[in-house]
Amino acid sequence: MRHSRVINHLGRTSSHRKSMLSNMAASLIMHKRISTTTAKAKALKTYVEPIITKSKEDSTHSRREVFSFLKDKKAVAELFREISPKVAERHGGYTRILKTGNRIGDNAEMCILELVDFNEAMMGASEAAKAKTTRRRRSTTSKKKTEVAEKVAETAAADDVKAPEEKK
Repeated sequence: MRHSRVINHLGRTSSHRKSMLSNMAASLIMHKRISTTTAKAKALKTYVEPIITKSKEDSTHSRREVFSFLKDKKAVAELFREISPKVAERHGGYTRILKTGNRIGDNAEMCILELVDFNEAMMGASEAAKAKTTRRRRSTTSKKKTEVAEKVAETAAADDVKAPEEKK
C-alpha cells in the first residue's frame, strides 16, 4: 500500500528524477517560464519553491545549499542576483501553473510553469487597470488652431527682432 507516500516518481529512477528536476529548476530560473507536463510541473514546484526561499538570505551557506540542488553556477547567480530581490516580500507561492491543453502525440496534459513576479503580460495588465482614468474629449480643430496661432506668434516675434536690426 502507498500510505503517506506523497512523492510522484514520474516513472523514473531516483537519480534520473533528481537530475531531471535539477535541470528543469535551472531552466526555470534562467528563462523564468518553461513548458512541460502537469505532473512534472507539480513535482518541480515542490522542488524549486524551497530553493527560492533559501535564496532570500544571501550568504555563502545558502549559496552552497542552493548549488547542491541546482548544480549550475549561472542559475545560482541569476537566482541570487535577480530573482531573490524581487520575491523578498513574498511569503511563498513563487510559481504559477497555467494549463495549456493536451499534447498532440500522446495526449499528455501540458502546462506552463512560470515565476509569478516575472510575467510581464500579467503585470502590465494589472498596471494598465490601475492607471485607467476618465478621459475628456477635445476637438482636434481647436487644438490645431492653437498650434497654428502659437507658430504665427513665434514667427512674428522672430520677424520683429530681425527687422530693427536690418534698419540699423
